[in-house]
Amino acid sequence: MDNRFSIYAAPLQGFTEAPFRHFHAAIYGCQGQADAYFSPFLRIDHGEVRPRDIRDITSPLNSNHQLIPQIIFKDVDEFRTLTDRIKQEGFTNIDINMGCPFTPQVKKGRGAGMIGRSDMFSQVGDMIKRDSDISYSIKMRLGATSPSEWQEIAPILNDIPLHHITIHPRIATQQYGGSLHIEPLDKFLSEIHHPIIFNGDILTPADIERVHQSYPTISGIMIGRGLLSRPSLIEEWRTGNELSFEARLPRVIALHDAVYDHYCQQLCGDSQILSKIKPFWDYLIVEIGRKNAKLIKKATKIPSYTAAIDRLRRGVIE
Repeated sequence: MDNRFSIYAAPLQGFTEAPFRHFHAAIYGCQGQADAYFSPFLRIDHGEVRPRDIRDITSPLNSNHQLIPQIIFKDVDEFRTLTDRIKQEGFTNIDINMGCPFTPQVKKGRGAGMIGRSDMFSQVGDMIKRDSDISYSIKMRLGATSPSEWQEIAPILNDIPLHHITIHPRIATQQYGGSLHIEPLDKFLSEIHHPIIFNGDILTPADIERVHQSYPTISGIMIGRGLLSRPSLIEEWRTGNELSFEARLPRVIALHDAVYDHYCQQLCGDSQILSKIKPFWDYLIVEIGRKNAKLIKKATKIPSYTAAIDRLRRGVIE
């Protein structure tokens, strides 16, 4: 393990809110938790920061891990509103989302749509340079429709103070599929003068090691879907002890149970609880078996849901 190599937990809307972050850090401990967890992006709704986003970053459940709020915005007014509100809560780190690939956001110039808006991003860069209270980072793709789009804003990126840049070497139109753009990534690594964090298709300990060995100049990795499908992934790489799914299952169940119990205490009614907890399994479907996945998906009442989970608890994988 390289202690200088950071491992961050990526933000995923609907998955990595405070309960998941808290119980992941608690159950997997110092060897298995991320060096920092990034919140799902905060955004402006009806001229204000969404209240649920503020509740997420101010939850008492954030006490056991380092949390970095992420923001998404379309212009300097949204940027200012978001950053001012986050500062009020005492945060000193903010991550800028320039990688969200979802069409409604991109069309409005948010997420990956910001990459092609060099004039707007230059204004944001000027605000960052004047803001000594916050350490900024950026999570981005290579572009919205072309893997060379980043080159237009490269001078701006290099001119502003950033803690790091996380690069996902796809374009927005690919969403989360298709091949990574390796040659444009190599050019990005050679031309951008900030610490670089790699993100994308990291699902196993071998994937972490491959990135670590292939790109010796990068400062770390950020894991998204891989941590949802394999919550012990960070620990397995750090300890060099790769585990079978059967060996990983007890703590997957423990993580589920902790998140589930939290929602049972906070929410009312089967529908609300199940709508929050069922996504826990979305990235584990392949490993838990098709029948178990079907039973979980079809469950509309707590008893049928808990019966499906009890099958997993007994080690029934089918």
